[in-house]
Amino acid sequence: MTLLPDTSQESARDLDNHALNRLETFLYLTPVIGILPSMWAIYRRQRDRRQLAVCRLSIFLALAWLSTYFSLNIGADLSGSSATGLRLLFLNGLVTSGYFTASLWLMMLLWQKKSLRLPGFSALAENTIRSK
Repeated sequence: MTLLPDTSQESARDLDNHALNRLETFLYLTPVIGILPSMWAIYRRQRDRRQLAVCRLSIFLALAWLSTYFSLNIGADLSGSSATGLRLLFLNGLVTSGYFTASLWLMMLLWQKKSLRLPGFSALAENTIRSK
């Protein structure tokens, strides 16, 4: 009589690993805060290719948002007229809302187990931020 190997512990361990990877990916996609763990993951390079691609996208989106945010704020402060400053601050609000919406949309795609790609941004992030 042969005994079959107990694979329930192995499958439970694989399931825990998969759940932990998804949780880490949610952390990477968190707006503003997710840039720090993403940078750490890129620096350490101990993640799979999919997670590293998400980290690159998260860093790219956060840095693009930060540079736009500060540029528009400085432009609003330095503008001579209040109408121009108000327009720049309104545009700043739209850019910020777009960044948060894109991050939440990517989190929703992760929840649905779909591909985490943003047209245009994903390829640009891959080409811009590379781990050697």
